[in-house]
Amino acid sequence: MAPQEEDLERKKKKEEKAREKELKKLKAAQKAEAAKSQEQKPSNASKKSERKNQKKDAGEENPEDYIDPMTPAGEKKHLSSQMAKQYSPSAVEKAWYEWWEKSGFFVADANSSKPPFVIVLPPPNVTGALHIGHGLTAAIQDTIIRWRRMSGYNTLWVPGMDHAGIATQVVVEKKIMRESKLTRHDIGREKFVSEVWKWKDEYGGTILKQERRLGASLDWSRECFTMDAKRSMAVTEAFVRLYREGLIYRDHRLVNWDCVLRTAISDIEVDYKDIKERTLLKVPGYENPVEFGVLTSFAYPLDEGLGEIVVATTRVETMLGDTAIAVHPEDKRYSHLHGKFAVHPFNGRKLPIICDAKLVDPEFGTGAVKITPAHDPNDFEVGKRHDLEFINIFSDDGKINSNGGSEFQGMPRFKARVVLIEALKNKGLYKGSQNNEMRLGTCSRSNDVVEPMIKPQWFVNCNGMAKEALDAVMDDTNKRIEIIPKQDAFEWKRWLENIRDWCISRQLWWGHRIPAWYVVLEDDQLKEFGAYNDHWVVGRNEEEALLEANKIFAGKKFQIAQDPDVLDTWFSSGLFPLTVLGWPDDTADFGAFYPTSVLETGHDILFFWVARMVMLGMKLGGDVPFRKVYLHPMIRDAHGRKMSKSLGNVVDPLEVINGISLEGLHKRLQEGNLDQNELLVAKEGQVKDFPNGIAECGADALRFALVSYTAQSDKINLDIQRVVGYRQWCNKLWNAIRFAMSKLGDDYVPPSKLAVESMPFSCKWILSVLNRAISKTVSSLESYEFSDAATAVYSWWQFQLCDVFIEAIKPYFSSNLNFESSRSAARDTLWVCLDNGLRLLHPFMPFVTEELWQRLPRAAGSSSMKESIMISEYPSVVEEWINERIEYEMDLVESAVKSLRSLRSLLPPNERHERRPAFVLCRTAAVADIIRNQELEISTLASLSSLKLLTENDAAPAGCAVCIVNEHLSVYLQLQGTLNVEAEREKLRKKREEIQKQQDTLMQKMSSSGYKEKVPSHIQEENVSKLNKLMQELAIIDEADGTLDRAVN
Repeated sequence: MAPQEEDLERKKKKEEKAREKELKKLKAAQKAEAAKSQEQKPSNASKKSERKNQKKDAGEENPEDYIDPMTPAGEKKHLSSQMAKQYSPSAVEKAWYEWWEKSGFFVADANSSKPPFVIVLPPPNVTGALHIGHGLTAAIQDTIIRWRRMSGYNTLWVPGMDHAGIATQVVVEKKIMRESKLTRHDIGREKFVSEVWKWKDEYGGTILKQERRLGASLDWSRECFTMDAKRSMAVTEAFVRLYREGLIYRDHRLVNWDCVLRTAISDIEVDYKDIKERTLLKVPGYENPVEFGVLTSFAYPLDEGLGEIVVATTRVETMLGDTAIAVHPEDKRYSHLHGKFAVHPFNGRKLPIICDAKLVDPEFGTGAVKITPAHDPNDFEVGKRHDLEFINIFSDDGKINSNGGSEFQGMPRFKARVVLIEALKNKGLYKGSQNNEMRLGTCSRSNDVVEPMIKPQWFVNCNGMAKEALDAVMDDTNKRIEIIPKQDAFEWKRWLENIRDWCISRQLWWGHRIPAWYVVLEDDQLKEFGAYNDHWVVGRNEEEALLEANKIFAGKKFQIAQDPDVLDTWFSSGLFPLTVLGWPDDTADFGAFYPTSVLETGHDILFFWVARMVMLGMKLGGDVPFRKVYLHPMIRDAHGRKMSKSLGNVVDPLEVINGISLEGLHKRLQEGNLDQNELLVAKEGQVKDFPNGIAECGADALRFALVSYTAQSDKINLDIQRVVGYRQWCNKLWNAIRFAMSKLGDDYVPPSKLAVESMPFSCKWILSVLNRAISKTVSSLESYEFSDAATAVYSWWQFQLCDVFIEAIKPYFSSNLNFESSRSAARDTLWVCLDNGLRLLHPFMPFVTEELWQRLPRAAGSSSMKESIMISEYPSVVEEWINERIEYEMDLVESAVKSLRSLRSLLPPNERHERRPAFVLCRTAAVADIIRNQELEISTLASLSSLKLLTENDAAPAGCAVCIVNEHLSVYLQLQGTLNVEAEREKLRKKREEIQKQQDTLMQKMSSSGYKEKVPSHIQEENVSKLNKLMQELAIIDEADGTLDRAVN
């Protein structure tokens, strides 16, 4: 059997097994339901009749009818003949994605006449596994893309992966060390790079497969990798063009150096630890912990026997590279030393005493500062200002080199620190130490302490490009990019106004090799690689580099060798919107889809990635790479803490989708690399936050929860219980469709148009509020207020369709012949609501909406003729459905119902579900008309046995609980037993206090100084009206109180 057939066979067996399991579960549930219904049967029913009915029911209901048949891979899902009685995420979410993908619904057409809408997925690292941040990104971007696709756009959502230079190299190095006990240097560059490609093909890219589980409708036909052939060619082209424009150059500059990885690293790869005092920390490569948070003072002897000068440092070992001592020009303590020298105690080097007002604070410490230009950013600038010598004292692996002196050469830097302090003590120069608060930079990949080092590197001159990128966002007369939220534009301004040139070379083996060759001339005095900065040539390949070298060094004998370094990963990522669309070639995709529409990402990479894309896009692509930037919040746990493995609060989206036990969560921790103490803390955290594990929620509920959370400014405090709540809400949707299917009937044919004018009140109302929900959802999506959009959809489904409309139309489906016309209108309205409501919800919850929409009877309308909900039309406002009068009337009806339900909730538990009479006291004819016309709706929604209207002339009904709805309306609910006068009085007292408080606040505002002069007249009129209303309500409460007194007496 071929491997492919074996896979299909295995899959088939697995699905059959799952089907059997589902069938067993369903039978067990039905058995339990039958037993429960038997218990609830009236005691006077005959046993014989019960048995007969049970047999009849069992004969009519086949459990297999409720389970979806197996769907062959890529085919449209085969649905069960009967809807399951409970919503199951795993059952609903299977098979749809494969069909969508195979049907080509995700694929964009570069030749389409539709307007384009393009998003580039921020390329996840090839090493990555899906985490909750990716879940948020996918949820937001897929919501945007599905909405735009349904709104008639030619949508393109491009998936890609980043080669992640350092991260991938570290992973593969560890793998080789684990399996072969060899380093990359042992096996050599070529073999190592081959191993990385092998690892990438075998394990890399898991994350993109996981995106499918979230329902991400990415155009997989355009999937790319930052190191595939096309992208690599584009990266080389960009380097060559920028070099030839003079924007890329090579120089000796200070970089963040990682002594373990032996490479420069970017600022974003540096994590900072705040150290308050003397602290011991574990550093890679050192057996014993290293001391930080200590300020050590020592003296330099002065030349000419002038005594000594005391300095202080947190990095004593760097004194081996000191080339000056700086003092403030106005510090009188040192004015006699201006122009003098100190003598280095270990190598005799003369250190000039220089004056520098920019660096030195005379109030701090001794007012004298040691200067190490090659190992400190501030000292580097001082070195340039005063033309000092730059002496590098470290080798690439962090050991003291020959410049540090033979006494210390070969020592690891932190061992040299200890030895140096002893040596200073022996010379009588040590002056003591004290606690010192400091920030320590460590590499996020290796945990090594970052060492500032001067290295020859390739840099991009960013000044001109940064100015253009800054103007693109900040220039209101020609704004080309909008940043959302707006406040992040100020962060953009801060970064770009203070930009430094960008170091783009990395001393790694995995990445894009720098397309630069060093020319070694036969007559060069220094033969060391890279010794002369003007001996470099750049070309698209070695042949082009040779031609360039022959031009520059015509007639000379030379050899060329390519730079072994690779480019910073952010360089290729910065080109991503260009390269995924085919740049530098003039492709159909580039013409149709560049610039893209929106970039959605986290605000933590606004500078490191977003700004660089804008700079490179404008320079090389001729336009900004996107028109909008939406920055989503960062996700934290329910308590607001940063997610961390050591706290045990990391949430894996797949565990939320599929569910996991507490033991499963513990097992994941144990498989990580936490030490025993951390493991214990992490497990305790999991027990506290997830005592019963995580329930199966499904992708739809997770997506909806994450999108709903986006209102939380720059941080999301994720509570899994909220996701569980949305999973339960999916069950509500499921039951709404089940109800509809039972009422529509098998032969129902949806209408092509609704006759709204002749419809019952509740039908007119639900269509009007559906219009409002559509309008609010669309306007919120257009303004990137995703939480508001989600709330608008949710509120309509939950509080208007399910809680009111579906309940209100139930009487129409009774056997009463008077409801024939209303029943038909209710059916049509119900179908229209479900069709529109599911399409409205689809971008947020793609799976459950597809499944439910496919079950709706088909109409002749355009949206229903489509094969899938995802390619049907997004709902739009229907003007003739808008009815503000009906909405006002329903608001009054709902207020009355709410008040009656409130009275019912105060009854003893055993009386709450009984229908009972109610009375409505209307104080105006208009309100009386509304209540009279909607008597059926009020009785149905409030579960009343009867409803009687009263006027102000009628006596208050006896034996009733009362609730004041507003100044025009009060409701009474008949009680069975004796009226609890005290309880009624307490209710009235609370209501009086509440209204009195509102009245006092309003009167205080109206009597404040300058009110009549400053407050607009229409607001003053509104306030007078509000005050009169409150006074009326107080009078009604007094009246109700009097009625109670009369009832007692």
